Amino acid sequence: MMTTRSVSRIIPAQATSDGAGVKLKRSLGQSNSARHDPFLMLDEFFSDEPADYLAGFPSHPHRGFETVTYMLDGHMLHEDHLGNKGHLKDGGVQWMTAGRGVIHSEMPQQDAGRMRGFQLWINLPAAEKMRPAHYEDIPASKIPRHQLANGGEAILIAGQCQLDGQIVRGYINGLDGQSLSTDPIYIDLRLKSGQRSHIVLPPAHNAFIYVYEGEAVIAEKPVASTSSALLSLGEELSISANGDTRLLLLAARPIGETIVQYGPFVMNSNEEIEQAMRDYRDGVLTSG
Repeated sequence: MMTTRSVSRIIPAQATSDGAGVKLKRSLGQSNSARHDPFLMLDEFFSDEPADYLAGFPSHPHRGFETVTYMLDGHMLHEDHLGNKGHLKDGGVQWMTAGRGVIHSEMPQQDAGRMRGFQLWINLPAAEKMRPAHYEDIPASKIPRHQLANGGEAILIAGQCQLDGQIVRGYINGLDGQSLSTDPIYIDLRLKSGQRSHIVLPPAHNAFIYVYEGEAVIAEKPVASTSSALLSLGEELSISANGDTRLLLLAARPIGETIVQYGPFVMNSNEEIEQAMRDYRDGVLTSG
């Protein structure tokens, strides 16, 4: 008999801004208590008004975690301290392991139209926080899409699970041979009104959903649009759609270590944060 996941906490997204003034909504990460190990932060940016996004995210550092940017609509350019460039367009994903240090920018490549997407921060265990930085840009054409019964669809970004009785696998299960120790699952699930989907997840993975359109219902608990719902442990998850609904399903193996965060640095102690700040100040954040 499989155990069933239920909603343990709902975190409505709050309006805020980041970068040089990009308007967004933050659910996970709006406070230190609003996390779900190993997930640190989830932002949604969504605007048809260029003034809300044109300033972008100028050059800034990261250390100690991974960022995953999923673009629904729009065009952003990533550039880093190594001279790498990556274009993130409609339906594409950038998965970046900041590791010991990345200095990069993320800037809009449009001056009109819709900019919509998400950025997720996933923690790294202490043993991997100083690994070399790495990133991969994945165009929409490479990301598997799984058609559900009754017209729904699942966009399979990372990991694998059982979805409505079938094993499905995302594009990302490790980058260039680098294993992802948190074993993340990332699915964009799009359900038609009245549709129900059953997902079987690893029982020890922490999981949550973020509803970005419509309303999802889990174990009779409604989850409104622009809200994250943290889920209890278990194996089976049943999600129903109240109206046409789109949501992100995220799950990963928890790390269980102390988290100390100062802005773009996420480490395990105050001393490591102070070292990261010195390294950035002295220009050695990204040195080997």
